[in-house]
Amino acid sequence: MLAPVAPAAPTHWAGQHSAKKQLQGVAAVYALAFASLYTQIPGLYGAEGILPARRTLRPQGKGRWRQLWETPTLLWEAPQLGLDTAQGLELLSLLGALLALGALLLRPLRNLFVYLLLWAAYLSACQVGQVFLYFQWDSLLLETGFLAVLVAPLRQPPCHKQTPQGGLAGASPHEALPFWLVRWLLFRLMFASGVVKLTSRCPAWWGLTALTYHYETQCLPTPASWFAHHLPIWLHKLSVVATFLIEIAVPPLFFAPVHRLRLAAFYSQVLLQVLIIITGNYNFFNLLTLVLTTALLDDGNFTAEADSGRCRKTPASWPRSLLALLALLLECTIYGLLAYGTVRYFGLEVDWEQLAVHSTTTFTFHQFSQWLKMVILPTMWLGVASLGWELLTAFWRWTQVRGWLRKFCTAVQLFIFGTATVALFVISLVPYSYIEPSTHGRLWTGAHRLFGTVEHLQLANSYGLFRRMTGLGGRPEVVLEGSYDGQHWKEIEFMYKPGNLSRPPPIVAPHQPRLDWQMWFAALGPHSHSPWFTSLVLRLLQGREPVIRLIQNDVEKYPFHKQPPTYVRAQRYKYWFSHPGEQRTRARPEPAAPATPWPRPSTGYGRHPEPWALRPRINKGSSVLEHASAVFFHLTALRTRAVPAPGGEHSADAVPLTAPWLLGGLGSPRLDVLHKTDMRLSSSMARPAGPPALTGCPRGGRVGLWDPECPRPGSTGTQPLPSFLPLPPRPRKRLKGQSPGAPRAGRAPQAPHREH
Repeated sequence: MLAPVAPAAPTHWAGQHSAKKQLQGVAAVYALAFASLYTQIPGLYGAEGILPARRTLRPQGKGRWRQLWETPTLLWEAPQLGLDTAQGLELLSLLGALLALGALLLRPLRNLFVYLLLWAAYLSACQVGQVFLYFQWDSLLLETGFLAVLVAPLRQPPCHKQTPQGGLAGASPHEALPFWLVRWLLFRLMFASGVVKLTSRCPAWWGLTALTYHYETQCLPTPASWFAHHLPIWLHKLSVVATFLIEIAVPPLFFAPVHRLRLAAFYSQVLLQVLIIITGNYNFFNLLTLVLTTALLDDGNFTAEADSGRCRKTPASWPRSLLALLALLLECTIYGLLAYGTVRYFGLEVDWEQLAVHSTTTFTFHQFSQWLKMVILPTMWLGVASLGWELLTAFWRWTQVRGWLRKFCTAVQLFIFGTATVALFVISLVPYSYIEPSTHGRLWTGAHRLFGTVEHLQLANSYGLFRRMTGLGGRPEVVLEGSYDGQHWKEIEFMYKPGNLSRPPPIVAPHQPRLDWQMWFAALGPHSHSPWFTSLVLRLLQGREPVIRLIQNDVEKYPFHKQPPTYVRAQRYKYWFSHPGEQRTRARPEPAAPATPWPRPSTGYGRHPEPWALRPRINKGSSVLEHASAVFFHLTALRTRAVPAPGGEHSADAVPLTAPWLLGGLGSPRLDVLHKTDMRLSSSMARPAGPPALTGCPRGGRVGLWDPECPRPGSTGTQPLPSFLPLPPRPRKRLKGQSPGAPRAGRAPQAPHREH
């Protein structure tokens, strides 16, 4: 960018250092996300992985550019390099991690083009990532990454050029506009996360008891979770009240005109995120949220020069003194209202005898719904007013630019970035309004059309974390076991998720073991909600090393590393945190096997067996299901005779197959199964888009991937994908099997059950 031609021209804006820190933070999160994904690609998306990525990209006879627009991923070009989709994804993740690391360490790389490449690379990965990349933090990283493209300069000015005010030389009038969108994104994230906890009608949130379950039932607890779980109940309830205060009442202060109010909001958000980091393994999500909070800071919070300048007492004119007094009165009024509202609506009472603070919800769901209808539109207008002020400020800075050539160049930049900022703000109103359906229906139709046009790019997403508490009656956990003879079973222990009672919860963040996360979701519902699980078990029966390394990095620790198991079964247990000094016994589901002592440290789990949802339908005489008291299903390797598939290869003898009611298409040759069934496993049913799902309809004697025309056993029609999938609404152009409740322009969405 061109340097100013006169010293009097304004070359500095209050958030310039904050924007610099934000760009560094986004680069760091990109590096962590790409590196974490890179290590898991062979097991998740490789040719021998759980959900091979090659099936997600199938040319459909469309033009190259139309195909790229509908499914925006750079992996379309992988065949040009002689790579398949999974290999291209590995290359893309490796280059993305290296480029992000370079942007973090090298200042010249923090420019618009580098961040555009990083955003395109992660968007490309999400297009083929299927269910393992359908998390809200993946969407949040994409949205934040695109805003970083607008915040980053075209090129970094030399380091030695500094303005007397501490800002960087060559700042343009438009630079504050896209950075304001970061603040608006943080507001949408936090406000929606607080609101959905109450609109879900979850009794744990309304009863203020959610944290008495959360530390125990979250996906991957940390060692500190055990200690937090045993805090007094009154402190848990008071923490829920503080969560509502930080997520619902504080976010409007992000746009406060008084800097100290924004600073107080910043500290409250940082406190919440740090506590979550300590007590839960949420990969890079909390780090990314902390990066977003930098939008609440000014340069005075980063530069020692500005702080020292503030310490020097200078005579203030009476207008400045009056403004300072009004600002102080505004602060006191807001803090007083927050304290009064907290005490009134949550019934805070101090019990001096027990040294406790008791709290209870004093408002009803109807009252909250009416309040929400009343405030959603004003919060949108608050955003309009704040953005309008930023536009006026940018225009004023443009008027101070000297020189006709520089004035013309900055006018073009201001027009482009100003238009982009307003467009992104309008687009974001659509997913933001999902939290209140009546407001969503009253939005300007042009906003719906604009959002529908770019929805598949994930430039704006809906958010809502921890909508409902699960595991209120005990943490459900699926435990896999293998056997060679069907009598003696060995547990297949995962590296991160709870399983072995003798192992305390690990510290995993910022890495995200995506298989362990999906295993947690699988335990929340019937197996039909997790169709990928069948593929996982089949790969274990086949002894595929890439999948085994997702479970155990050290293959020697995998109990069946020498020879794949003949049988694999899954059992669902309920887990609870132990009490200090307590010893619990491990309950075995087999009637013939008595419970044996299971020693473990006090930070471990106790567990009890439980049937996993629906009972399978097994023919009489089948040995697939031997102990039905606590076993959901067994997967077994059946003796088969090979038959040639049309145009395919012959299969090997003794190919591992699932029980007929769990068959799913996973690329095995077509087989005739000599085990009281004529069902077959075939790879010819693969579809180009969407994760595999199960169906019990033997079309032509085959069972394959999701078929919308073929109902499952016991159903009257097709079943949607699991409603608890950890993803805000997805574009219909990408997912052919998306739930009917997913939002589209002009219609409010159906809320998911669980939304990590």
